[in-house]
Amino acid sequence: MKLFEIKINAGFFASGLLALAVLGGGCRQAGQAGKPVIGASMLSLQSEFIVKVKDAMEAEASDRQIRLIVNDAQRAAVTQVQQVESFIAQGVDAIILNPCEMEASSPAVQKARAAGIPIINVNSETTAEPDGFVGSRDEESAEIALQHIASLLRGKGNLVIMHGYMGQAAQLKRAAATKTLLADFPEITILAEQTAEWDRAKAMSLMENWIQSYGNRIDAVFAQNDEMGMGALQALEQAGLKDKVIVVSIDAIDDALRAVKDGRLDATVYQDADAQGRQAVQMALDFIQKRDSVEERSVYIPFRLVTRGNVEEFLK
Repeated sequence: MKLFEIKINAGFFASGLLALAVLGGGCRQAGQAGKPVIGASMLSLQSEFIVKVKDAMEAEASDRQIRLIVNDAQRAAVTQVQQVESFIAQGVDAIILNPCEMEASSPAVQKARAAGIPIINVNSETTAEPDGFVGSRDEESAEIALQHIASLLRGKGNLVIMHGYMGQAAQLKRAAATKTLLADFPEITILAEQTAEWDRAKAMSLMENWIQSYGNRIDAVFAQNDEMGMGALQALEQAGLKDKVIVVSIDAIDDALRAVKDGRLDATVYQDADAQGRQAVQMALDFIQKRDSVEERSVYIPFRLVTRGNVEEFLK
């Protein structure tokens, strides 16, 4: 697997250098054909939510006559840094980064800024400060989810928590907010917490292990995203335990919305992928056209709780 990744990255970087050579080696020349050029490095295109963000970016870029180059970092921060290095070599006009990790993806931000290319983080954050950010406050999503779980549990019960990819901003902030909120509910006990890396299959396997370990003691599951929530749901249904266990997750992907409508998933928390993707492209274009005069450098889009009572508002 490692050898395969190295070959892909090396080839991608080489293509970036070739593009630079074709352009004559000059910096910031990618948009000379008439259209601005934006490079985008995305966390993982195996994630339904991230694909929705990408699709929205592509739609906005098409509407605005922008050339958008999208690359999949496949959850690897080192790959993400290499992709940004290649964008810099190609002389793109701006870069959109959907970070893999807060710390390990930060060099990508630093390299872009050092090269004088505007860089906008979308959906997730880095320790290094970009030129702009478009996303949502991840603490808010966990607060909404846990408040709903606490209400359904009537303030008492045993909880298991599925974390996303460790070290990513969403995982860190949702975890911190969970602990803060649960301090107000001393009779809710965390039985176990572990990462399933935002992945449905890994979440299903983890839930199966927890069922073996804790069985009927589990009263609720909080999954930091819907992919994991759906994996937990499948494991509970196969074990015949779903009627006894509350499951709440985050993102409101299509599968989760249908599961809420069918009464299988207790709730999800809506995160607006379309607004995040479109506004990231809008902000990048603002930087390209106005440089340092961009006024709004941070855009936060609210989360919303989705239950069976209001799910029809979110189904398309």
